[in-house]
Amino acid sequence: MRRFTIAPERIEGGRVVFDRDESRHIVRVLRLRPGDTVLAADGAGRDYTVRLETVGDAATGTVLGVTARAAESPLRVTLVQSVPKGDKMERIVRAATELGVARVIPVLTERTIVALEPGRWRERARRWQRVAKEAAKQCGRALIPAVDAPRPLVDVLALDEPAELKLCVWEGVVPSGEGAGQARPLGATLAANLPRALPPDARVHLLVGPEGGLASQEVDAARARGWSVVGIGPRILRTETAGPALLAILQSQLGDMK
Repeated sequence: MRRFTIAPERIEGGRVVFDRDESRHIVRVLRLRPGDTVLAADGAGRDYTVRLETVGDAATGTVLGVTARAAESPLRVTLVQSVPKGDKMERIVRAATELGVARVIPVLTERTIVALEPGRWRERARRWQRVAKEAAKQCGRALIPAVDAPRPLVDVLALDEPAELKLCVWEGVVPSGEGAGQARPLGATLAANLPRALPPDARVHLLVGPEGGLASQEVDAARARGWSVVGIGPRILRTETAGPALLAILQSQLGDMK
């Protein structure tokens, strides 16, 4: 059965009104007709079986049944991702959504390459949210992760949001001008910081730097806020690889990818 996503407010009185993008997909791509049955996920954990009544610029349908889904990970992972250049953020959001991330907070760091006006950042955030929506639909998730508008890393660290586990991934290389090429002791590996188990709905925060890595003062600021600074092995991963790789490890060790 074809699967679509809808906002909860588009369901009222047993009827569904699909948004413009989904309506266009229904009509122009799939060429569905009145009477066809589809699944509509509300992004909050519920699937609606819907019989299409009208198709057009705003397709509508009647709800035939509702089921609650329990396909979400017991981990509530927030990925704090430094904004990379180009379309890398779209790839990160897509992969993170498939791997069960609950929220993505794009951050601007000392070595962030991209510089935009605040309004442009909001446009980017809306585009990344659409990517998350499409990825959630593709992989069959009932929940759509929230993607925030980018903001400075210092502001996110200052929020000091509670979490059972906070991991700051750092390659541990001293920045240029401070003895480039020398390794800075990390103190612990990822494996040493992972508990054997976490309670259901445990919150995990994961911080990943940009192409040039986090500056040492940013790492120190995270450590001062209770983040564990960890390395993940002998190889330095690209920024678009590190977040999804760490998410996969977390889901394998503590989540639902067994």
